[in-house]
Amino acid sequence: MTSSKSTADGTVDFSLCPRFEQTFSFLGKKWNGLIIDVLLQEGPQRFRDLARKIPRCSDRVLVERLKELELNGVIVRRTFPDNSLIEYELTTKGEEFKDIMAAVHAWSDKWYCPTEADQK
Repeated sequence: MTSSKSTADGTVDFSLCPRFEQTFSFLGKKWNGLIIDVLLQEGPQRFRDLARKIPRCSDRVLVERLKELELNGVIVRRTFPDNSLIEYELTTKGEEFKDIMAAVHAWSDKWYCPTEADQK
């Protein structure tokens, strides 16, 4: 996860593994984790269903995040030839977030204490 090396002046340079850093950046991007969590909890969802379950995310941003998640192989966009139905669902890669999200929920249930600012 982290690597360290001594510099010429004797200080230690701590740096994150690039993959670890990219993963946290990806998951930490606003709405990505929540979209993944909804799909883990609820299964495949239509755009409108996702938008209803994540009401503070604008439609424009939700479209951007879904495209990004699809580009990264975390979700797949399924279209059905008989009608205009489009669903988003997790790929195997996306399903592997299940234990991570469960650990985040457990940690937040134990340690996170919301403030009044969080309620707004």
